[in-house]
This record gives sequence, structure tokens and C-alpha cells, in this order.
Amino acid sequence: MEAIQNEIVAFHHVSKIYNTGTVALSQFHFSITEGEFISFLGPSGCGKSTALRMVAGLGEATEGKVEVFGQNPKEVIKNTNDVAFVFQDANLLPWRTVLENVMLPLELRGSDKKSRKEDAIKVLEMVGLKDHIKSYPRQLSGGMRMRVSIARALAAKPKLLLMDEPFAALDEITRQTLQTELLEIWKREKMTILFVTHNVFEAVYLSTRIAVLSARPGRLSSIIDVDLPYPRERTDERFTEYVDISSQSLENSSTQRELV
Repeated sequence: MEAIQNEIVAFHHVSKIYNTGTVALSQFHFSITEGEFISFLGPSGCGKSTALRMVAGLGEATEGKVEVFGQNPKEVIKNTNDVAFVFQDANLLPWRTVLENVMLPLELRGSDKKSRKEDAIKVLEMVGLKDHIKSYPRQLSGGMRMRVSIARALAAKPKLLLMDEPFAALDEITRQTLQTELLEIWKREKMTILFVTHNVFEAVYLSTRIAVLSARPGRLSSIIDVDLPYPRERTDERFTEYVDISSQSLENSSTQRELV
């Protein structure tokens, strides 16, 4: 079947059953088009991260199929720089400086030393860390380490950025600051972002659409189109309305039938 125009990610009735017998996803069917900011919202253990990891080529569906740019995710990861992943933990190499950590994916791709240094400095400036290029991870705050992780993901100029609860461990002020900075990067770089969260406020603040997953096994329970202009005000009445809608959808997700 021919791919939908500008379709970046497609889950075709995907089920995932682990060797332990745990059913993480059941008949999950959803697609993401170019330039969207999509959040997967759901309770812990509902398969959000499982779905994200399959997009990153870090797992395979038991049934159904996952496609990225119309291809097998593992082939895309192997042959291109089009997909980058930011985990909940910054996962920085402690023996490398900030600059060296950001340069790592460029090194692995075989970029020449001059160009990878220039590209790394550019993205570090983008996340406000140009003055910390010689620092080591142990010298940075949690928010700064996450900025380095985001910069490392952006260094290869991906078309699709995958983020697995990257701000969950941060304090609320730092979290809100990084949410705003992420939106600025998304708009400037014109990339597609798939973001996993169980935080309703975060999902509404960031997303063009929210895909609500049911409790395990994860099914697509509802889709919420967040029709709010950017930048969004968390105290705005319409923002609060979307938070209420999303909260109700999340509450109902364990009893709703899968969205067809």
C-alpha cells in the first residue's frame, strides 16, 4: 500500500507481547505526519515507551508493522541520520566533555573533525550551553545535562526526534523552561517530534495532537487535537479546558474501546 503523503511514522495494528507474556500493546493503529508535535499520553506501563522504542528500531512488533518514512525503522536508523532519540536519563559519557558528548554521533557517522565541532557548537549555542563546552557532566545540573542530551540528538539534524519522558526527573521550574525551549527548537528546525509523557499539563502545552493510550495492554483510546496557538499560556482558560479534556480522556481510557 502506498504511504500517505508526508507520513513520517505509521503504526499498522501493532501488538507487542514480551517473552514474559506481558502484552504491552494491542492493535495499536496510529500515524504521524510531517511537522507534527505528537504526545503519547497514558498511565505508567501502558506501552508508550514500547511504541517509541519500536520507532527507534529498538524492538519489533509481535503483530502488525511499524514504518518510519515508509521503511523498516532499523533500516532508517542504520542508513540515515533522520531519527534521533532522547531518553529520560541524559546518558552522557562522564569522561567526555560537553562538546565531546555532543560530537559523538557525528564521530560515529564519520564526519570530519572540523565540521563535527562546528555543528556541535552550533547546537550547544541553540540550547544555551555554548559557554560550557569544556565542562564535564558531573559539573552540570540535571537541566543542563538534559540540554546536552537534546543537543547531542540535534547535532545530526534529524527529521524525527523521539523523546521518552525527558523532563520527568526535573524540578517544575526547570521542566517548564525546557518545554518552552523545546518548542522554540521544534518551530525553528521544522522537525517532527514524538514525545512520551504521563503529564497532562505537559502534553497540552507541547502538542499539536495527543494520542491517549489505555492502561495495559496499550490501545489507542482517543486523539485530542490541541487547537491552541503557540506560545501557550498555562493560565489561559482554553488551556485549562484542554487539560480537563485530556484528564477526562486519560481517566476513561481504561474502559473505552479502541478508537477505530
